[in-house]
Amino acid sequence: MSEALTVKTMEEFMAEGKQPEILFWVGSAGSYDDRAKKISRAFVKILNKANVDFAVLGPEESCTGDVAKRAGNEFLFQMQAMMNIEILNGYEIKRIVTCDPHSFNTLKNEYPGLGGNYEVVHHTQYIKELLDDGRLSLEGQVYKEKRITFHDPCYLGRANSVYEAPREVLRKTNADIVEMKRHKKTALCCGAGGAQMFKEPEKGDMDVNVLRTKDALETKPNIIATGCPYCNTMMTDGIKAHEKEDSVSVLDVAELIANSI
Repeated sequence: MSEALTVKTMEEFMAEGKQPEILFWVGSAGSYDDRAKKISRAFVKILNKANVDFAVLGPEESCTGDVAKRAGNEFLFQMQAMMNIEILNGYEIKRIVTCDPHSFNTLKNEYPGLGGNYEVVHHTQYIKELLDDGRLSLEGQVYKEKRITFHDPCYLGRANSVYEAPREVLRKTNADIVEMKRHKKTALCCGAGGAQMFKEPEKGDMDVNVLRTKDALETKPNIIATGCPYCNTMMTDGIKAHEKEDSVSVLDVAELIANSI
């Protein structure tokens, strides 16, 4: 992406005595994983285009502790969470938007118990809001007549019942949205949740991500859309396992929208 992106930190906002509309929680994957960084950039492009006054924590942001908690290290989780909560409360943060359903779930459902109370929004919900409010408009031709199937991330769908926002946003691209047999409440995990991302798969007939990609390929898609950096990695690996990387691409909802504005 060649255009310059405008990103200000909370520290800069505080120095000006101002509060942003939202805090964009970038997350560990969005900060460090080369593929997920593209999702972060696409989302920033959308925020810039819609003239959203947003901030990031920058070097003050730490891992939410989701992975530590799922892997059973409650002590480490609470240490990481308390550190983040202290910073968020210090800045009087009210509203957080993130591209990572794992961060979304942890900030929304697990931080309140430790004194961190915020309105937490997934980026697909926020993009829908920007479109509904007329702050963002799309060129509807980029994906016209393309077949897109959306894979529900576990921590967005089944854990938090957010099913419609990503689909409504995708429909705005004028693409043909096709559903997998297992979708919404019956969607299959990509295989990375619960800290599985960081270990080798269990023994079995087929890796979960390969099986889930098989579900997606049955819809004969041009694009598999995701709303989570981990799902993106797993589905991309699944596409390679099925040797379909020449004909099917895996893109985050934010990337599809950024390409359409």
